[in-house]
Amino acid sequence: MTGQDRVVRKRILLVDDQPEVRETLKVLLEIDEHTVTEAADGRQALGLYQPGLYDLVITDYAMPHMRGDELAARVKAMAPSQPVLMVTGSAENSSGVGIGVDAILYKPFRFDALRQTVAQLLSAIPA
Repeated sequence: MTGQDRVVRKRILLVDDQPEVRETLKVLLEIDEHTVTEAADGRQALGLYQPGLYDLVITDYAMPHMRGDELAARVKAMAPSQPVLMVTGSAENSSGVGIGVDAILYKPFRFDALRQTVAQLLSAIPA
């Protein structure tokens, strides 16, 4: 990634029920100087979410209490322009695009794929 397309210091809400996955993604996102708030599931994420507070929501698909596509739909109901990235281990979950989800990354993915997708989703947000 060149200096021109590097997006820094954005606020990201990261939602995943697996602590080790959440921590790994947090560390990777912090390499690009993003501020990351973690949530263990959709309910916790909705308790933290406020329109305008986050530049990006990244959610896992399969979680207890609420799937990632359900969380995305509820977030989009509050803030239709909120970018939402879903990460999933199953290609069957690709139906979420267009229903609250702006992009999907399939696990396992490479750091450069995460970085590129995050940059694309955030490219319209002023620095």
